[in-house]
Amino acid sequence: MSTAVMENTHIRERERPRTPHERVPFRTVAGVELRKALDTRSGFWLLVSIAAAGVLATGAVLAFASDSDMTYDNFAGAIGVPMTILLPVVSILLVTGEWSQRAGLTTFTLVPHRGRVIRAKLAVTMAIGVASMATALAIGAVGNIVASQLMGLHTTWDLSPVAIAYIVGADLIGMLVGFMLGVLTRNSAGAIVGYFTYWFVVPTLSMVLAANQHWFEKAQPWVDFNFDQGKLYDGGFSGQDWAQLAVTGTVWLLLPLAFGLWRVMRAEVK
Repeated sequence: MSTAVMENTHIRERERPRTPHERVPFRTVAGVELRKALDTRSGFWLLVSIAAAGVLATGAVLAFASDSDMTYDNFAGAIGVPMTILLPVVSILLVTGEWSQRAGLTTFTLVPHRGRVIRAKLAVTMAIGVASMATALAIGAVGNIVASQLMGLHTTWDLSPVAIAYIVGADLIGMLVGFMLGVLTRNSAGAIVGYFTYWFVVPTLSMVLAANQHWFEKAQPWVDFNFDQGKLYDGGFSGQDWAQLAVTGTVWLLLPLAFGLWRVMRAEVK
């Protein structure tokens, strides 16, 4: 083949219009991320442990609670506590799996727009949180009815829709904290250690400091995000309470999350 013919062939190939490929639908990306959260051994056994802890907590209420404590609040709370503590770990594993399990190269090759993957992970995180709390509330209602019927007690429904909204909001904030730590560290072990430090160590230190330092007792609602998150479970927020939650949430959740997202969008994937 002559040089001129080869050049003409290359020119025609360059000028040939390329067939555009449709982007992977967001629902498909979200569905894949949901399967990642549930199909892995770590995610599966974590969810099993949460369910087992909920069953044990319900049994403990039936076995040890007094008649006056057989209320919807106590049953739902007994099931919700293990979910509140452990579910954020699911969001951590969902986010960090791309780096800790070296799946990022495959994920970001199939879906090269990292922002869509991260948004799908966030959507799945929120969906798992809402579905889990709905399950806890439903099982708590069943437990409340069964216990009152077995013991011949009046069924007590002491959680209003507003109180339930506060509780769900507090739990979703916990899921966001796990998501933020996963994005920020991109390391499963480091994020999990950071989360349990946030959940157990920081509140203890803050409580001790507030008990011994009068100035910190007044400043605590403006600097301790975990303290403000905990107040959500009591409900009845005033305008000042919402302002304190907004300030601490911006400092300890939104700004680290924004920084972590900035790093994720620019991090090298291996």
